[in-house]
Amino acid sequence: MFRAGQHNLITDVAGLRVGNAGDARLKSGTTVLVCDEPAVAGVQVLGGAPGTRETDLLEPHNSVETINALVLSGGSAFGLDAASGVQSALRELGVGFEVAGFRVPIVPAAILFDLPNNGDKNWGRYPPYREFGYEATLAASTDFEIGTAGAGTGALASGLKGGLGSASTILDNGITIGALVAANPTGSVTVGRSRHFWAAPFEIGDEFGGLGYPSPLPADSRQVRLKFRDNPVGANTTIAIIATDAVLTKAAAKRLAIAAHDGFTRAIWPTHTPVDGDLVFGLSTGRSGIVPSPVEAIDLYAVAGATMARAIARAIFKATPSQGDLFPTWSSLKG
Repeated sequence: MFRAGQHNLITDVAGLRVGNAGDARLKSGTTVLVCDEPAVAGVQVLGGAPGTRETDLLEPHNSVETINALVLSGGSAFGLDAASGVQSALRELGVGFEVAGFRVPIVPAAILFDLPNNGDKNWGRYPPYREFGYEATLAASTDFEIGTAGAGTGALASGLKGGLGSASTILDNGITIGALVAANPTGSVTVGRSRHFWAAPFEIGDEFGGLGYPSPLPADSRQVRLKFRDNPVGANTTIAIIATDAVLTKAAAKRLAIAAHDGFTRAIWPTHTPVDGDLVFGLSTGRSGIVPSPVEAIDLYAVAGATMARAIARAIFKATPSQGDLFPTWSSLKG
C-alpha cells in the first residue's frame, strides 16, 4: 500500500507538471502546478489566516467544473499576483475555459506569509510575483526541485528552514496520489528539539533521513514550540495540493483535500492555528480511469494524509542554506 512513484513527486500523477520561480535575495518565490487537461478540483481551508484567489468557484455547488492550474506562492497578499502571470502564460498557449468566444484560464491560488525572513523586500512599485508566476508556468515539467525552491524559497518552520516538498504513493489498485506543499508553519515538524520528524511512521525508505521516532521520546516532545513565540502573527502558513489520477467528482475532490489535512496534523505540531492560513487543494486528473469503490475511497483518503505528511517532512529535509538565513537547515543539526 505504501510504495512511492518513480520520481516521488506529485508529477507521478499523470497529466501534471510543476514549475518554480523565485529570488534568493528576496527569499521568496512561486510554485505552479499545470494541468495538461482541465482537472476537477476542490479546496479546504482549516487555518485561521488564509490568503486565496478563485477558491469560491471550487465549491461543489458552483458552476465551473475544472481548473487549468494551481498556484502556491510566498509574498503574503502580494503573492496573489502570481496567478495573473500564470493566466497570461496559459492564455498565450491557448489554454482556458471558453466562454462567449474568450478563453479564460482558471487558476486558483493560495499564499503563505514569508515577509519577515530577512530577505530584501524592497521591490519598488510592483511586487515580482506576477513575473514569477509567468516564469514558473513556462518552466513546468515532470521533474522539479524541492527544498529551498519556488514557494518554499523563504519558508520557515519552528526553529528550522521550511521549504517546498513533494511525495507520491501508488496504491495496490493502480491509483496514484501525490502531494505538493510549501511548508511555512508556526509549529514544529520535529519531535522536540531532536532531528526526528513527526511524520516518521509514514516514511518510505529513508526519504527524509530514515530516523524513525526517538526512543524514549524526549522530555520536550510535548512542548509547544512556535516559530516566533513572542509575536507569532503574520509569519506562517502551510499551503498544499493533493492530487490523484482517480476519477473524482468536485465533492470527492473536496473530501480528498479534507483528508489530506490529516497529514498536516501528523507532520506539524501545532497546526491549523489562528496564525496559520493552512489550505489544501484537492485535484483529480482522472487519467487512471478508476472510479474508487467505497472501500477504495477510504484507502485513498487515508493515503492522502500519509502522502501529505511525507511531503511536509521532505520539504524541511531538503532545505538548503542561503545567505542571511534566520534559522538553520535540518541537515545542519547534530545528533
